[in-house]
Amino acid sequence: MGFKNLRFSIVARIIFLVATILALAYVVFEAPNEVNTAFLSVLTIVQIVLLIRLVDKTNREIANFLSSIKYDDFTTTYPTRGRGKSMNILYTEFNNVIKKFREIRADKEANYHYFRTIVQHVGIGLITFNKLGEVQIINSSAKKLIGIESLNSIFELSQVSPKLVESLVKLKTGGSALVEVINEGSKTQLSIYVIELVLRGEEFKLVSVQNIQSELEEKEMDAWQNLIRVLTHEIMNSVTPLSSLANTVEVNLIDNIEDDVPIEKEELEDIYLAVQTIKRRSEGLIHFVSDFRNLTKIPEPKLLDVEIRKVLEHINTLLKHELGAKGIELIINISPLDLVFKMDKELIDQVLINLLQNAIHALEERTEEKIILINAFVNEYGRPTLTIRDNGTGIDEEALSKIFIPFFTTKKQGSGIGLSLTKQIMRKHGGAITVKSVINEGTEFTLRF
Repeated sequence: MGFKNLRFSIVARIIFLVATILALAYVVFEAPNEVNTAFLSVLTIVQIVLLIRLVDKTNREIANFLSSIKYDDFTTTYPTRGRGKSMNILYTEFNNVIKKFREIRADKEANYHYFRTIVQHVGIGLITFNKLGEVQIINSSAKKLIGIESLNSIFELSQVSPKLVESLVKLKTGGSALVEVINEGSKTQLSIYVIELVLRGEEFKLVSVQNIQSELEEKEMDAWQNLIRVLTHEIMNSVTPLSSLANTVEVNLIDNIEDDVPIEKEELEDIYLAVQTIKRRSEGLIHFVSDFRNLTKIPEPKLLDVEIRKVLEHINTLLKHELGAKGIELIINISPLDLVFKMDKELIDQVLINLLQNAIHALEERTEEKIILINAFVNEYGRPTLTIRDNGTGIDEEALSKIFIPFFTTKKQGSGIGLSLTKQIMRKHGGAITVKSVINEGTEFTLRF
């Protein structure tokens, strides 16, 4: 029964099976014969088995085809001639599907190698790992920055920096951290940024690692230069008149001593005034140095959950008299009303008072409606946020870039440490402060916790 045409084979087998069954029926009912009956019975069974096997062969081939797709085995090919028209069409489609999958896999592998090459050669360090800490990808830049040759689990980085491992485990999407590692005997500041991903139901983290040591050193140098410039300016403003007055007093005293002439009352009064001036300027210089020392003594915040409504009500009570006396309206919006911030209340009180005093100062020259607006809300990234806006004179662009520098001030009587302290307090809270301003329209400070 070696028919190649499946349809013809099935039809022939069915006809032969029917003929065998009819012959068996004839022998059983019309011409009983045990030998013929046994032979025809066996022949009927054999024909049924062969027919089933013929049908199963096609099913097995379809199952094998689907199995090869399931296990990405695209090496199989099927004959497209001599199997009958329907089977030839079926096998042709099988081959087309397998060919298409081979092309897709080839493209997939080409794209994988392409992106892997990019990842390996990009200047930023990249690491991906799953919830168990198993590393899938780590590029050459990450290995170089961290100072390792290979990495199978992020927990192996404990030997490099326990803080690095802690940051990688705890940080969520959008989280960042600065971690100091020792690489080739020198300290390096690494900036870590994390994104969480889900791939085929499994959670991963993608971490970017950058060396910001040179940027930090450059910023540090700029900060020192700005600080030295301000300190030099302030100290010279105090020391120069002191030196001049001391020289004048010295000349007068020398003249009187050399000439052995008693000091007249008028000269004595001049010397007294000079000494008084020297004293006041010396006290001012001491106060300046004290302010500078305060910048280095900000305590670590004791973070607690605090309802921002109560904090703002307290500040409003403190400044209510001053605001009323100067005709300033303070508007407070809180959404939701029971919004909670994690903060050190005493330190944030100081921050808010500094910012509100600045806003009051900015509104002094305004003759029309004076408004300070405070908004408390949760921003689009889920971070509790405070904004303090006034409709005062605004800050020009040049001053705006310097207002957080210690001792820089636009006020005649200002010390220039309020905003610098504010920025440091916010940094110790793990937050940030930003400012934007338009001349003659107003200024807005934003505190993100």
